[in-house]
Amino acid sequence: MDIFAGLATVLGDPILLAWVFLAALVGMIVGAIPGLTASAAIAMLLPLTFYMEPLPALAFLYVIGKSGRYGGSIAAILFNTPGTAASAATQLDGYPLARQGKASKAMKVATISSVIGDVTGELLLIMGVAWIAAIALRLGPPELFAIYFAAFIVIGSVIGKSVTRGLASAALGILAAMIGLDPISSTERFTFGSFDLTNGISLVPLMIGIFVLGEVFKQIEERGTRAEIMPTDDTDAARNGLTWIEYKPCLPHVVRSSFIGSFIGMLPGLGSAIAAFVAYGEGKRRAKNPHDWGKGALEGIAAPEAANNAVSGPSMAPLLTLGIPGSTIGAILIGVFLIHGIQIGPTMFLTSRELVFALFACGLIGIVMYGVIGYYGAAYVGRFITRIPTQVLYPIIFLTSFVAAYTSRGNLFDVYVMVAAGFAGWAMHKLQFNPAAFVISFVLAGGAEEAFRQALLLSDTGLMIFVTRPIALAFILIGIAAMVARVRSVNKQARAVALRDA
Repeated sequence: MDIFAGLATVLGDPILLAWVFLAALVGMIVGAIPGLTASAAIAMLLPLTFYMEPLPALAFLYVIGKSGRYGGSIAAILFNTPGTAASAATQLDGYPLARQGKASKAMKVATISSVIGDVTGELLLIMGVAWIAAIALRLGPPELFAIYFAAFIVIGSVIGKSVTRGLASAALGILAAMIGLDPISSTERFTFGSFDLTNGISLVPLMIGIFVLGEVFKQIEERGTRAEIMPTDDTDAARNGLTWIEYKPCLPHVVRSSFIGSFIGMLPGLGSAIAAFVAYGEGKRRAKNPHDWGKGALEGIAAPEAANNAVSGPSMAPLLTLGIPGSTIGAILIGVFLIHGIQIGPTMFLTSRELVFALFACGLIGIVMYGVIGYYGAAYVGRFITRIPTQVLYPIIFLTSFVAAYTSRGNLFDVYVMVAAGFAGWAMHKLQFNPAAFVISFVLAGGAEEAFRQALLLSDTGLMIFVTRPIALAFILIGIAAMVARVRSVNKQARAVALRDA
């Protein structure tokens, strides 16, 4: 099988294994730093991969994304500040356990559950991605545009609290992607007479600005509001050891949440935060002791952590088969593929099959590595982070961002783009717009425009081609139905809050 060949390739290359190990460690540390996400770390480290071979470059960033999702649980448990949005669900039971002096026990539960969820998602990806690619090969431009359309609608309406602001964020991402020369007529669009804008906005400085500088500005604004840090004491085995009897009740929640996370991961744009909260809600509904959830239940950590990490593998399926990223990390990985001349899409499994399955093998090995590091060393990572003064950490991140933006193309204009994107990312947080929806839409816009124009060239009836093709119509209706369902859900929640406050 292809995956065994991929494992043989990875295990036979010590340098590649070293990159995977470094990624597992870096991702966990970055995810555990309050306010700094795995997406931000990947955006900063992206220029480094320009000088690497394709497989090590992709594996390095892919595993950082995996371990970064897990690392967020450390911040949630110790600092009551989720390192990632998905870890907010872990915080509900993790921090109460830490206050009881059981921080290490909570982190062990998070580690085991994360590994089980991540392995489940990765195996489902390995078994199903080639089948999805085979189906995708049969889709024409009208169907592809309909999928892009559905992705825009789902990403805009589902990510974030506000449907209107989410759709506006997606629309802004599309407008930003249109800056430059028209791909067919070579007419300038939104360049305002600037020669630097004729080639469009580069992805790397845009993402560094949105995810890194935007977060730094946000942390500067919120300085002094850091929560109390819970100590860890591994010498108290009764409090911080984890036995099979303690973990056994968590197992049904972990299995169920792993499949919930895997399914949500395959849907573009939904992401691990939604998976974690859906799994937490479903776990609490089915729990034998629902009144204990939110007060320090181990199952309340296991369920969201399994779902959170199960998203990682399946979110690569729409990226590799259709070129549609299922997450912000996937959007960044598109840049790595393109930088190394690898065309993503269904034909990838004909041209780069060995590379794809070697990347999956790196993912499996990376899961094992961050699992071992996390189980035995999460407490030490937590202590290490508490010793880093924020007044030292964030200036270093700030300066590193400038270096990373400039070295991506050696162009000072990219630095200006990064700074502008940084202020835009900070403003999006303030105004409750969604940076993730903006970036994913920015990445998707080029492929959507190409598919749209190709579809119109094939059509004798103009836009009616999207209605007369059954698959295209089905995806358009799915997107609209998702938006309607989301609007109804938001309105229902608003009415419930109004009745409660009345």
